[in-house]
Amino acid sequence: MTLFALIHVVRQRPDAFTAVDKATKTTWTAILAASLFAIIVLWSLYGLMILGLAGVVASGVYLADVRPKVDEVQRGPRW
Repeated sequence: MTLFALIHVVRQRPDAFTAVDKATKTTWTAILAASLFAIIVLWSLYGLMILGLAGVVASGVYLADVRPKVDEVQRGPRW
């Protein structure tokens, strides 16, 4: 889920994030990259579950709130 969100954010235009009044593309890229690191390295290897869960929550926020709005503003209105 986090890898999908990170790939999605990297492929989007930077102005789409500001058009929907969300954090910038750079901010979301950093959040999701840190989330992926927390899930893969800290949770899997060291058992620091709280940081991995925070990464899952951040990915969920992006996918549920930011992604649909960014996609909509880039696609335009549906008929």
